[in-house]
Amino acid sequence: MNSNQAPATTGPQVKRERRLEKRKLLLRDLVRDRWMYLMLLPGVLYFIVFKYVPMYGVTMAFQDYKPHTGFFGSPWVGFKHFERFFSEPQFWMLFRNTIILALYNLIFFFPLPIILALMLNELRRERFKRFVQTLIYIPHFVSWVVVVGIFYILFTTENGILNEIIYQITGEKIAFLLEKDWFRTMIVSQSIWKEVGWGTVIFLAALAGVDLQQYEAARIDGAGRWRQLWHITLPAIRSTIIILLILRLGNFLDSGFEQIFLMITPTNREVSEVFDTYVYTKGMTQAQYSYSAAVGLFKSFVGLVLVLGSNWMAKRFGEEGVY
Repeated sequence: MNSNQAPATTGPQVKRERRLEKRKLLLRDLVRDRWMYLMLLPGVLYFIVFKYVPMYGVTMAFQDYKPHTGFFGSPWVGFKHFERFFSEPQFWMLFRNTIILALYNLIFFFPLPIILALMLNELRRERFKRFVQTLIYIPHFVSWVVVVGIFYILFTTENGILNEIIYQITGEKIAFLLEKDWFRTMIVSQSIWKEVGWGTVIFLAALAGVDLQQYEAARIDGAGRWRQLWHITLPAIRSTIIILLILRLGNFLDSGFEQIFLMITPTNREVSEVFDTYVYTKGMTQAQYSYSAAVGLFKSFVGLVLVLGSNWMAKRFGEEGVY
C-alpha cells in the first residue's frame, strides 16, 4: 500500500466519530434552545396522553370487549363487528346523511372564510376592520348549546321571533326545527354563523404576507382590483387553501356530534342520524363498546384515505401538500 495514500473515509471508527459528532451537535442545539423545547413540552404531552395512548383502545373494535375483563381478557372476534355494521339496515342511511352534511359544509361553508378574508383585506380603515373582525370572531367562543338555544328562540313555532314575523306576513308558521327538509339547512347555517369568522384567521395571515410591490406593479400595468385579486391575491394564498382543504377532508365525516345531537328530534331523525350520534347511542346508551369502536374506526379510516388521496392529488398538481 502506498504510504502517501489518504486514509479510508469509511469504517467502524469513522462511523463512531460521525455518530459522536451528531450527538454533540444535537446536545448543543438542545441546550441552546432549551426554553423553546420547554414551551413545546405541554403540547407534546397533550398529544401523547390524549391522542396516542388512547389509540390502543382501537383493539376494542376487534374484540368482544367486557369492562370487567379489560383489553387483555376480552376474546378476539376479528372483523365480526365490521361485518355486522355493514349489514345493518341503518348503514346506508347513516352513510348518506353523513356524506350529504359533509358535502354541504364543504360546498357552502369552506369557501366563505376565504371570501370573507378577501373582503376584509380590502378594507382600508383599520379601526373599522378590527371592529368587524372582532364582531365575526365572537360566535366561535359561544358553545353549541347556546347556539342551538338561540336558534330555538328564533325559529320555534311557539313564539319564535322569526316565525312570528312570518306568521304576520303569511298567516302560517314553519316548523324549522321539526321538519326534516329544514334540518340540513339549519345545521349548515349554524356552522356558518359560528365558525366562518374564526376561519378567516389563517387566510388573513396568509394575505398579510403578500408582497405589496406586486400590487403596485399591477396598477402601473393598468390592472384593476378584480385582476389584482385574480392574478396576485388568490395565487398567493392558493397553497394555504389547498392545505386547509386537505385537512378539512381528513375530518370529512366529522359532522359535529354536539351540534347534531342537540338538533335531533323524533321527526327529523331520518336525516339527522349520522355516524357520530350512532356511535354515542350504541356505545354510551346501549353499552355496545366494541361495536361502536368499530363504527368509529371505520369513520377514521375513511378520513385517513381522504387525506392521503387529496395530498397525493395536490402534489400531482404541483402543490406542496401537508407532508
